[in-house]
Amino acid sequence: MLTISYSDLYPHTLPDGHRFPMLKYDLIPQQLLHEGIITSHQILTPKKCEEEILLLTHTRAYIDSLKHGTIDPSHMRRIGFPWSKDLYIREITLVKGTIDCALMAMKHGVSLNVAGGTHHAFSDKGEGFCLFNDIAVAANYLIDRKKVSQILIIDLDVHQGNGTASIFQSNQSVFTFSMHGKDNYPFHKELSDMDVPLENGISDEEYLALLLNSLDNIERIFKPELIFYLSGVDILATDRYGKLNVTIEGCKKRDEIVFKFAKKLNVPVACAMGGGYSPQIVDIVNAHVNTFKVASNLFS
Repeated sequence: MLTISYSDLYPHTLPDGHRFPMLKYDLIPQQLLHEGIITSHQILTPKKCEEEILLLTHTRAYIDSLKHGTIDPSHMRRIGFPWSKDLYIREITLVKGTIDCALMAMKHGVSLNVAGGTHHAFSDKGEGFCLFNDIAVAANYLIDRKKVSQILIIDLDVHQGNGTASIFQSNQSVFTFSMHGKDNYPFHKELSDMDVPLENGISDEEYLALLLNSLDNIERIFKPELIFYLSGVDILATDRYGKLNVTIEGCKKRDEIVFKFAKKLNVPVACAMGGGYSPQIVDIVNAHVNTFKVASNLFS
């Protein structure tokens, strides 16, 4: 069974005026329904994440500063959004969506969150349009509740999951793997358990070979009970910030490799969409919809 978690709490325009990256959160479910990939009963709208769960990952001072709007304005500028109460509610709803997504994956083998992938958020700060780290919160929740003891995070967004790497740098229960643009944001990289920096302009063949080799190496050294997959489509050649040369077919093949890896290990996989900033919204939506198609075909 393919399930998705969805929140309609997103503003449709970023502070720099780019509407498309946020519009995708409406368009992806619409396209999935239009193509018959999902039915309406598979769309689940999460509630708000409880503070006690956020505190498993984020500091009390940081949570309170966002909740009450006392965060330093310079800090909000690094995040990239202006503070508002609605923004805080949006973010804690997004986090709960990823928790729900993981729990559904453990039931059905796979689940996908239309939102999520806020991997630039650290325990005590945010940046890069990320306030709370949804995958980190979900991972810590599952471990704290003793639902799993070994989690693998596969982060294939073009930007390194620096917040995720920092949060889990001393945690032996969570293995962080990030394959990202070497010369892309963030320009100061944290240390994941496995980092694969990519040269600008890398092609499908090179990219997919590196991914297969990396997953083979991880399989030899770590035995996950759950996989979080961050499937950013900012690896596309059309992306305005990505700097890579991966085609939409290469991006789809990437998804196939990850989902087949999870199937091979017989491990549930919870997927968050991550970034995508191609000038044409159709490129973003089609690439994300492909992720759902692959999951549906492999897990149905």
